[in-house]
Amino acid sequence: MHINKHFFRLLPLSCVLLTACVTTSQTTTKGTGSASDAKWKAHQQELNQLRDYQTRGSFAYNGGETKTYAKFFWQQYTPEKYRLLLTNPLGSRELELTVEPDLARLTTKDGQTHMSDVPSELIYQLTGMEIPIDDLTAWLTGSPGRATDFTLDENHLLKSVTFESNGETWQLNYISYDSKTAPMLPNYLELRQGDRLIKLKMDSWTLKK
Repeated sequence: MHINKHFFRLLPLSCVLLTACVTTSQTTTKGTGSASDAKWKAHQQELNQLRDYQTRGSFAYNGGETKTYAKFFWQQYTPEKYRLLLTNPLGSRELELTVEPDLARLTTKDGQTHMSDVPSELIYQLTGMEIPIDDLTAWLTGSPGRATDFTLDENHLLKSVTFESNGETWQLNYISYDSKTAPMLPNYLELRQGDRLIKLKMDSWTLKK
């Protein structure tokens, strides 16, 4: 299906400064740890058991010509089924993406719905933003996912990830974690690829047991 690409803007990125400061109790990443560490393996097992959870916060994308700032809401139902909602400062929908096995639906602010079996291409075609959305489902919780090149901090949590996909190298850095969640989950991360920069600040997590 052919989709005409268009760009959307919510607020100029320069209007909003995302920093590592968060309102929740946090643990800042520093130091290094071993990937074979028993505490890291135990933490990974806890992350792998997460199935149904939600998080909300701030999203910023700077890709040169494409700059976007929005509030986001992420709802994970299963490892392969999730929903991403971007809203403007007034709370109105700008983009809503729902993904399930072999099907992604993206609804724009004017109510038009587009479908594809590749979520990342659907986002790019409609917004101009390049986001490794499939890998982000793991990275959001502090798991390396498919990546094998990563480092840990002194708290046995993920500190950085380097991942190559389609000839592009993504560098993911975890700035801080929410020490009030169990297991501990990220509350601020940055993702870079070339001149692209994505910032995600999670204000809250809701985990369903």
